[in-house]
Amino acid sequence: MGENKLAKRGLGRGLSALMADMDLATPEPTTPARERTMVPIEQITANPDQPRRTFDPEALQELAASLKNRGVLQPLIVRPHPQDDGIFQIVAGERRWRAAQMAQLHELPVIIRDLSDTEVLEVAIIENIQRADLNAIEEATSFRQLMDRFGHTQERLAEALNKSRSHIANLLRLLNLPDQVQDFVKEGRLSAGHARALITAPNANQLARKIMEKGLSVRETEELVRKQANPDQAGKKQQRRQKEKDADTRALESDLSAQLGMKVSIDHGGAKGGSITINYHDLEQLDQLCQILGGHR
Repeated sequence: MGENKLAKRGLGRGLSALMADMDLATPEPTTPARERTMVPIEQITANPDQPRRTFDPEALQELAASLKNRGVLQPLIVRPHPQDDGIFQIVAGERRWRAAQMAQLHELPVIIRDLSDTEVLEVAIIENIQRADLNAIEEATSFRQLMDRFGHTQERLAEALNKSRSHIANLLRLLNLPDQVQDFVKEGRLSAGHARALITAPNANQLARKIMEKGLSVRETEELVRKQANPDQAGKKQQRRQKEKDADTRALESDLSAQLGMKVSIDHGGAKGGSITINYHDLEQLDQLCQILGGHR
């Protein structure tokens, strides 16, 4: 995809530059701006406004070992340093630069581009989004930065980043959660699915702790939020179900629950049949249930 085509979509020049330069396999006429050159590693410096602040030491060590054996195959994107002559500032590729230092490489392949401070920040945010280990809150924050700082719409971002508009919209909604719940997602203690279920909950902090303590699934979390929103209705519904069940059905539920070691609910519809619901807590219990149903108890 060429840079001109991206520009027609209304995206910033910084975003177009990154998308073009990172896709070096795309056949395009060679221009001076896209030519690779080797630069001594001591003449390359980090971007102080890089949105990414943390780098996993173990992952850097692994990358350093790979670079030591294979070299740096993908060039960094740099620009001439705005204050220091002969120095180049990283636009995209700081992780490779850090790993290359650990591998004690002396020079790196780069593509030199003339970008403004605003364009550099835009490109850095886009590179941040493309990280495989980005959590949902970090990704949502990056989307919000692009929209607030550079005027990108959800439609433009979805098209340029090859993501659905609903994906971007759902992630942006996570930023409405309390800071503490967002921190739980960043720490990996809550999934994005759990967090989405808590968006409408007035006591999201309290429910988040309960979810983590009990190890609730996303579906159980959604049910918990619904019950919190309509406690009277949920209680009446449960009472109605219990009243509708006769003593034999309730006794059968109790017997099956005891035999399986899992909660069993029977909804008997008379001549029309019914359904049995078995609730398991984790994958180990699910495996146990499959063995029982398969006759391998």
